[in-house]
Amino acid sequence: MGLIRIICMTTSTLEAAQIPLLIREGEGLTIEFKEVYSSRIDRDMSAFANTRGGTILLGVRDDRTIKGETLTNALKARINDLARHCQPPIAVEASQVGRVVAVQVPEGAQKPYSCGEGYFRRLDGTTQKMSPDELRFMFRENDPLPFEQRSVKGFTFADLSRTKVLAFAKEAGAAIGKAKPADFLRSLNVADEARVANAGILFFAKEPQKHIRNAQLCLIAFKGTDRVHIYDRLDVRDDLLTQFDAAILFIEKHLNLRSEIKGVNRKDIYEIPLEALREAVVNALMHRDYSITGTQVSVEVFDDRVEITNPGGLPKGLGPKALSKGLSIRRNELIADLFSRLHKVERAGTGIRRMRMSLAEAGLQAPEFEINGFFRTVFHRSPEFSLNSSTTQKTNQKTNLKTSLKTTQKIMDAIRRDPEVTRDGLAALAGITSGGIKYHLHRMQKSGVIRRVGADKGGHWEIIK
Repeated sequence: MGLIRIICMTTSTLEAAQIPLLIREGEGLTIEFKEVYSSRIDRDMSAFANTRGGTILLGVRDDRTIKGETLTNALKARINDLARHCQPPIAVEASQVGRVVAVQVPEGAQKPYSCGEGYFRRLDGTTQKMSPDELRFMFRENDPLPFEQRSVKGFTFADLSRTKVLAFAKEAGAAIGKAKPADFLRSLNVADEARVANAGILFFAKEPQKHIRNAQLCLIAFKGTDRVHIYDRLDVRDDLLTQFDAAILFIEKHLNLRSEIKGVNRKDIYEIPLEALREAVVNALMHRDYSITGTQVSVEVFDDRVEITNPGGLPKGLGPKALSKGLSIRRNELIADLFSRLHKVERAGTGIRRMRMSLAEAGLQAPEFEINGFFRTVFHRSPEFSLNSSTTQKTNQKTNLKTSLKTTQKIMDAIRRDPEVTRDGLAALAGITSGGIKYHLHRMQKSGVIRRVGADKGGHWEIIK
């Protein structure tokens, strides 16, 4: 993988042209909107200093419209006075940028920082007060050189996939217009002027695994209740969004399903609530320790359970009891922020509690958590489904197989007509989601049915057999 370099994601001077892009992206880990100035922005200052740094935009409403704010000498003095009275003092920079005032706060080198109301941190797009336990756990874990902020030697902006950047922006609801991918990544705080951080590589590289070998996901379905007979397997070596989509499709494929008809509407119900499984998958991708070599996130489906495992266990100092308290200490703040922008995770850090609630509502056993250097979430499959599943499962398997064959044929026909067809084009022709197309293309490439020749942009597909 080569020499690893470090990126310090400091806040650079903003230009007026960058403001519309930041506003379209919305609030996040490093951006906060304030319609008017208030002395309470000291909470956001301390939160940014305690996390990854960030920018407070004064004169911007929560709905992303610009009200406007003027940086007078008096306002600048009040802002600087607030920053000086934080403990330790925070060196902020306030400037007039177009119609808004930008207050830029660097990540602090003397954490933790406090303001008059206590200690705060940034959790995705919100500023939250830290409890004493969170303070102790968070800063015991604090690493001055976190993996997600490092960069791999040799990776350049040319290695980014514009297709992935545009797909991310579309799903996040941030129209980037003609902005360059590099500028978009800088606005997300996953790149500086020269390099791309590992968090950016994991989401936007053309071939993430070429640069970060651990960037992969293993999906396995076993026959029985032990790890002996494998009847389906998929290894996903691509960006984290593709990994997430492939994992959910794989789980859906191998779970039992029943339908309830109310009036003229039919509702499909999986034996394990999908919202709980989605939460566990995204948690595994967000919280895994990417610095541990030779490891991967895995999703394993057995006859009696589903196991979702990520390397790294809990952050240092965070014990199993903390899970029941609802504490949320994130190993990868930037990766978590990118997932939250895609609406794959709740900003409030309530994932485990929501998992338990959805399982309880379905009348299922609570998930089990195993922590031993890895973090494993175990979901027990519904006995009620299993008792009636011999016929249902065969029917579902036949249906899944027929659907998969039809989709594969549609993809083959589309490639024959137009070898340069895009993924979005294939999705439209096959009548499935972009994530579904990624899943099928992965399987077809692995099976030696098709191959990709050339880059994402300008390349084409070839049918092998």
